[in-house]
Amino acid sequence: MRAVTAAQMRAIDAAAVAREGEVALMRAAGEAIARLIDRYARGDGPIVAVAGPGNNGGDAYAALASYGGTRRCIVFGDPAAGGSAARRDARERARVAGVEERPLPTDAQTLRAAALVLDGVLGVNARLPLDEHSAQLVDAMTAGGAPILALDVPTGIDPTSGTAGERVVRAAATIALGRPKLGCLLEAGRDAAGELWCAPIGMRDDDARGVDDPRTDVMTAAEFAALLPRRAAESDKRSSGAPLIVAGSTQFPGAAVLCAWGAARAGAGYVTVAAPEGAAAALRAHLVEQVVVTYDERDPAGAVRTILELTNRCTSIAIGPGLGLSDAFSTIVNGVIGETELPVVADAGALYHLSKRLSDYREKRLVLTPHAGEFARLSGKGTIAPGERLTRLRAFVDEHGIATLLKGRTTLIGGRDATYLNPTGTNALATAGTGDVLTGAIATLLAQELDPVDAARAGAYWHGLAGRLALEERRRGVVARDVADALGPASEVAREDAALLRIVG
Repeated sequence: MRAVTAAQMRAIDAAAVAREGEVALMRAAGEAIARLIDRYARGDGPIVAVAGPGNNGGDAYAALASYGGTRRCIVFGDPAAGGSAARRDARERARVAGVEERPLPTDAQTLRAAALVLDGVLGVNARLPLDEHSAQLVDAMTAGGAPILALDVPTGIDPTSGTAGERVVRAAATIALGRPKLGCLLEAGRDAAGELWCAPIGMRDDDARGVDDPRTDVMTAAEFAALLPRRAAESDKRSSGAPLIVAGSTQFPGAAVLCAWGAARAGAGYVTVAAPEGAAAALRAHLVEQVVVTYDERDPAGAVRTILELTNRCTSIAIGPGLGLSDAFSTIVNGVIGETELPVVADAGALYHLSKRLSDYREKRLVLTPHAGEFARLSGKGTIAPGERLTRLRAFVDEHGIATLLKGRTTLIGGRDATYLNPTGTNALATAGTGDVLTGAIATLLAQELDPVDAARAGAYWHGLAGRLALEERRRGVVARDVADALGPASEVAREDAALLRIVG
């Protein structure tokens, strides 16, 4: 699903209004918002909406008009604001439904007593810095202490960049109307937005074609389910995916173990690990179902020949986790990637070794998986400044033509035609070795014939879900092996909500 800038959303909205009519769209938006009210309301207080003068405020009226619950409903709005026909319709329907309308400014006592506050102040038309009136409304909603459901975008967040103003609504959840707003998926907007939902209400991605920025999509449960390969009934162990894991060293054998586990738990039928002789004992002590083959790192040319011979029986390669940084490993990494015809995912040590030869790999079926520090070195452009992750990744992929997964709270996957955002990230993954598990999972998806960009975006979504499941199970102290073990269950829990497209929550 497309994640849109403010300009793209205005184009999509205008096209939908021309097709469906503004009143029908606002009514649909109100019904969608109303279905989330009881999910986030706390206690037995009233549902309170803070409505700005535009259509975002109209959506707040429409939500309370459609609510139909037993709770008292109050909307703070501007009685003198006429607005669009849709807003006037929503306001009248709210009046008929018994919603109490009060003039702005808000009443602190009412906000403190609220079970839920709907933030309908600005939405997609927000501009930073906030005007003083909007800033005061943010202060009032925040001081009240009730959970907040933001409509489209939390007030104080730029809808396109995710930049936060001095005063920001911290929402329990945000419901995007039509399409997810890019600013709610990028920092600092991601933290302010809380749980993310989207009500498509008949809007179409293609209506934003050619408007503003290049295409950016956010992964959804439905897209993940469509991408995830299914094992055919007549499969054998190699046709189910046979990744070769070139990983580990005498100092870091565990990285190879975790990468192999990630590949196996992602559904590979036959996992082979190629590692230096000094790592063999540790690997064989932990890997029972996987085959371990050794090479002599002191003879890098011979090691390349050994590894390439193994590729004759494999269908993808993962290279890099736990590898050393010596010149010998540089020869091995670039020799294998340069000579193989198999799809490759490169991580960790491999990124260090291939960074000066990126131009050689432009036409390769290759996925790079750097974290921010590795990307700074890989790109040659230094540390990523706040708010630059998306533009820096796009520039890198445009320059080098290589699918790149930039890790983070919202992991970004850059391809030539689009950039994808993964919303399933969790701090449970902030532990050693989880990146090795991700590399193994992507290697399996490549081995099962997904192209590099699809393997990377499906792998990132899946890995995040697994981290969330592992956290639910452990509560605390999640380790990388827990994430690998949760990949199987995670493949079965990606579900779309029956009424709303829940991006993540």
